Amino acid sequence: MTDLETLRSALREPPADGFAEPDLGAIMTKGRRIRRRRRLATGAGGVAAAVVTVLVIVGAVALREPAQQPLPPAASAPVASAPAPAPASPSITAAPSDAPFGDVIPLGYKGEGGRELVIYASEIDEPSMPDVRFGLQVAYRTGAGEYEALLAANEFKGSDRSFGFHAVDGGDVIRGTFVPVFGYFSGPAVRVTSTVRGKPVEAKVIPWSEDPSVVIFWFSPGQVESPYVLTPLVAYDAKGQRLTK
Repeated sequence: MTDLETLRSALREPPADGFAEPDLGAIMTKGRRIRRRRRLATGAGGVAAAVVTVLVIVGAVALREPAQQPLPPAASAPVASAPAPAPASPSITAAPSDAPFGDVIPLGYKGEGGRELVIYASEIDEPSMPDVRFGLQVAYRTGAGEYEALLAANEFKGSDRSFGFHAVDGGDVIRGTFVPVFGYFSGPAVRVTSTVRGKPVEAKVIPWSEDPSVVIFWFSPGQVESPYVLTPLVAYDAKGQRLTK
C-alpha cells in the first residue's frame, strides 16, 4: 500500500474517542451574541466619546468667550404722571360730622376705662351720595356734649330712608372696646329680631328723634358677636306683623 492510500484509509476511519457532530445553531447563536456585545460596547464607547467631545468643546468655548453681562432694560418713552383715578364708588362709611344729629342714645354698658358708649345719628354731606343725608356713629361720651368717635356706618347706595335695613355694622374690637352690632330700619318697626345658630335674639330698638319712622337698633354683645351670624334680620310693626321676608 502506498503512502497516499494509507493516508486516505486513515481519514475515512472514525476517531477513537468519537467526537459529536458540531451544533451549528449554537455556534451561530454564540457568534451573534459576541457580535451584539461588541456592537453595544462599541456604541457605549461612541456615546462616551461624544459626551467627552461635547464637554471639551463647551469648555473651550467658555474659556474663549467672556461671561455674558445682563442687557440694560429697553428704553421707553417718558410717561406723563397723572393723578390717581377716583374710586368707582364711595366708601361704605362716609365721614359724618362730629355733632350728633338728634338725641344721643346710651348703649347701656361701658367700654375701655369705664367710659360710656353711646350711639347717635350724624349728618352727611357727600356730593356723590345726594340721597344719603345721615349715618350712625358709635362713640365714647367724654364729657358734657363731647364725644370720641369709634365707628361710623351709613348707607352708600340709593336713599338713606328707603324701606328696610340700613348701615348694619359693628362686631369689632376698636381701641380695646367691643362695638356691638348695630344699624337702623326705615319703616314702622317696633321690634327687630334674628337668630344666631338657631337661637332667637332680639335687638334694643329706639325711634330716631329726628324722624320716628326710622328706628335705631343694636344687639347685646353677649348674644351677637358679628353681623354675619344673623340669619336673617326681621322687623315687626306695632301689630306684630312681619315687615320683612
